[in-house]
Amino acid sequence: MGAGRYGASRAGACARRDGVSLEPSLVLSALLGVFHTALSVLIRGTAGGRLPLLIAAAVLGAWAGDALSARLGLELLTLGDYHLLGASVVAWLGIAVVSVVAVLGRAERRA
Repeated sequence: MGAGRYGASRAGACARRDGVSLEPSLVLSALLGVFHTALSVLIRGTAGGRLPLLIAAAVLGAWAGDALSARLGLELLTLGDYHLLGASVVAWLGIAVVSVVAVLGRAERRA
């Protein structure tokens, strides 16, 4: 994993002239997390009032999945330096955790 297209390394961020930097993997993780959350809501039919939690879990999961796949060297499906498959899998794990906790929380309130 050498220098990227514009000479910036994977560990570095793309810096603008005013000193503000934003890492591309965070932007791609946000896009991927929102996409997978929307797909999850489409499949389930509703978010049940936990949409912000689902989005947060999916975005953080995608970001962590990309980092984990890069660290483990899994190069199965990538978009440049972004590990799309690993990010998607961990984003769905985050969505699943939020959904399971929400269902278990509802079950305890009924009892």
